[in-house]
Amino acid sequence: MNRTYWASLAAVVAALVFATVATVASATGGDSKPAAHTPVAASADAGFARDMAVHHQQAVEMSFIVRDRTKDEEARRLAYDIANTQANQRGMLLGWLDLWGLPKSEPERLPMAWMGMGSEPGADGALMPGMATNTELDRLRAADGKQAEILYLQLMTEHHKGGIHMAQGCAQRCTTEVERNLAQGMVDSQQSEIDLMAGMLKARGATPRT
Repeated sequence: MNRTYWASLAAVVAALVFATVATVASATGGDSKPAAHTPVAASADAGFARDMAVHHQQAVEMSFIVRDRTKDEEARRLAYDIANTQANQRGMLLGWLDLWGLPKSEPERLPMAWMGMGSEPGADGALMPGMATNTELDRLRAADGKQAEILYLQLMTEHHKGGIHMAQGCAQRCTTEVERNLAQGMVDSQQSEIDLMAGMLKARGATPRT
């Protein structure tokens, strides 16, 4: 894995941290005054923040699982980076909901309803497109070494595809500029990781599932 990729990824994380600080400053007007525009619970801004926080949490979980199931440094490095980046982003999303005075979960709203989809959660615990099922998570926990690496890369590729679809929805629908920028950053970085994971799968004699 080349240094340019990891340096670029570090830059993305740094930019996202800066965006969070800028959001808080903007939302308070720099002197604790309320922002002129605050998203409501049914908005795309709030819906994306809630749903992507859930989506990211599973990516973090899968990354920690594979970190403990393999000794391969490349796979462990990727897993750590995904866990770190998505945990930070999840903190931003939940922080914005706090800032807006909105609940972090709304069980009465279907996932992705803010995108005009509102589909019922899939079978076996898959709450949104791209998310792994409970059975798949159990398989990952039971796998070791190369088998764990391949399954993780396949599951995370699907996970990223679902995340990109949702992030594109926010980039088009969200009204908070910094959140749109974060969403577009997710699209770009996760597509880059999908390309990277395709190469890692090929090196292990495997391919993405779709």
